Amino acid sequence: MKLNKLFTRSCIATLLFCGATHAVLADQLDDIKKAGKVRVAIAMGTPLFSFADANLQPTGSDVDTATQLAQDLGVKLELVPITNAARVPTLQAQRADLVIADLSITPERAKVVDFSVPYAVITIIVGGPKSIKIKDYADLAGKRIGLTRATVNDTVTTQLAKGAEIMRYEDDATLITSMVTGQIDIFSSTPSNLAEMIKRAPAKNLELKFAQKDFDLGIAMNKDQPKLKEWVNAWVVANHKNGKLNAIYKKYHGRDLPATIANAS
Repeated sequence: MKLNKLFTRSCIATLLFCGATHAVLADQLDDIKKAGKVRVAIAMGTPLFSFADANLQPTGSDVDTATQLAQDLGVKLELVPITNAARVPTLQAQRADLVIADLSITPERAKVVDFSVPYAVITIIVGGPKSIKIKDYADLAGKRIGLTRATVNDTVTTQLAKGAEIMRYEDDATLITSMVTGQIDIFSSTPSNLAEMIKRAPAKNLELKFAQKDFDLGIAMNKDQPKLKEWVNAWVVANHKNGKLNAIYKKYHGRDLPATIANAS
């Protein structure tokens, strides 16, 4: 009898705890407004998206996007600097309210976090010195290729570059350094990172070998946040229509957003 009572109390306690946790998350948009600030996780060290300027201040298209979002929400912006690998874990641990960190929308990630409609795009590529002949994934067999851990580059390259030796780095900045210092000869990353490598090591004669894939980028948030997701989606759509998101992207990336993204609804 005592065992049954203990079991019943345990079940009730568990339900109360889960209910309390759900209540905290369910009111996240209200909590952000009450706190007067929104915590946005940014993956620093990603050229064009998020990096430090000459005055060591955060800048880039993701930083400007987060700044505009906070302004329109009417709250202060608190940037939470993270690595690429920490983007989803930081959100799950509730150390940030949103993630705006060149995070591609993938089915795997969508199982654990929610995404807004796409706010931007990212292209992933394979690059290396002109002296190394690479036309497709088959040419990567037997070669060492560097990439950033827990990115779509990691997923796609691991799946398709059979026989390649993959060197994984914690962030784009470390990948770039490894490439320009000769620790690796081939990389899978983005055109913006290739541009940074060329800038820092012009003598290496680096070039784009082939484009791997285009991915839509979404603003990530915890699941079961209908009010927050509705607001963020409406904000993305409105800022595509008024041209602000395109202006931010073009300012740093030198090109317009694809029509499929700019016309998101």
